[in-house]
Amino acid sequence: MPLTSSSGPLRVAVVGVGGVGAAHAHAFAAHPDVELAALVDAVPGRRDAVAAELGVPRVLDDWREVLAADGVEAVSIALPNALHAPVTIAALEAGLHVLCEKPLATTVADARAMVDAARTAGRVLEVPFNHRKRGDVAFLERYLADPGIGDIYHVRASWRRRAGIAAAGWFRSRELAGGGALIDLGPHVLDLVLHLLGEPAVRTASAAVHGRLGTAGYGRTRSATPVHDGGDVFDVEDLASAFLRLDGGVSVQFEISWAGHAADDEDISLEILGVDGGVRLFSRRYATEGTVQVFRDVGGVPAVIRPAVDGRGGDHHSVVRDFVAAIRSGAWAEHDGSLALRRTEVLDAVYRSAATGAEVEL
Repeated sequence: MPLTSSSGPLRVAVVGVGGVGAAHAHAFAAHPDVELAALVDAVPGRRDAVAAELGVPRVLDDWREVLAADGVEAVSIALPNALHAPVTIAALEAGLHVLCEKPLATTVADARAMVDAARTAGRVLEVPFNHRKRGDVAFLERYLADPGIGDIYHVRASWRRRAGIAAAGWFRSRELAGGGALIDLGPHVLDLVLHLLGEPAVRTASAAVHGRLGTAGYGRTRSATPVHDGGDVFDVEDLASAFLRLDGGVSVQFEISWAGHAADDEDISLEILGVDGGVRLFSRRYATEGTVQVFRDVGGVPAVIRPAVDGRGGDHHSVVRDFVAAIRSGAWAEHDGSLALRRTEVLDAVYRSAATGAEVEL
């Protein structure tokens, strides 16, 4: 079983080098304490192009090959969602640390099995919730702590697109993706809410999902042809709406959509309402400047404050830095994927509520 070196660069392989996987590869290649040892992808053209760009010495066709690769200590997995669990579990059992793209898994059972595998192997399992690394999110985290907005009672959170349904590919397949817009964008939005509120437990979920625009052919963007392409099937949702009840009585209005005949473009919105004030983050097309507003009464008069916020961060470089630091720290038990498991449990409850038309308790 490979052991993580205490000196010398961390040897990492990236499994899956589509859009997000290529971002992982670039982030690892830029890290001063990492050697990007191998790239794995069943599509030679894109794999070899990234390898040539980054000077990666080894390319592989099958993820199983990397488990036996000499000296590899960690893998970064960016494959279709249905492959997250089998590849992650195999890598952990082989003694490798794992950075796995969101969602952790397509089912709660698989997600729990992944966390159990990390604990049994004594290895790091992390999911890159990179949006929490944004400068405006960091500002909100500090502001909510001091001066704060009083008792928080309600949150409105959304990620909405005008036209964001892939023209083809595994994202549109329930078998390969586990769902549609909710399982694609929802993990990030849910992570922001729970992270900023201090990780309260979600008690109930009531939800509805719709796949009407995708079925009708609306809302399509570029063609998508990733590994294990799902073809032109569309059997997932393009909109999900949920109402969550959290510990302490906080309620959350939660909406995710890939497409809609509305004013939405590529909009991430988060509003947190407290007794003494409120905050809003609104990011159109991933904007990081001018995204934060604070609402308070000043001298008894409603006022809007637009603070200057550091807009940096939110990319995969910050995620990779944290992943490498977690491995180097030796505190591996603190990074076992359990946080991502909790997000999977909530999304599963949303899907179950939508399927049954009834509120679901977690």
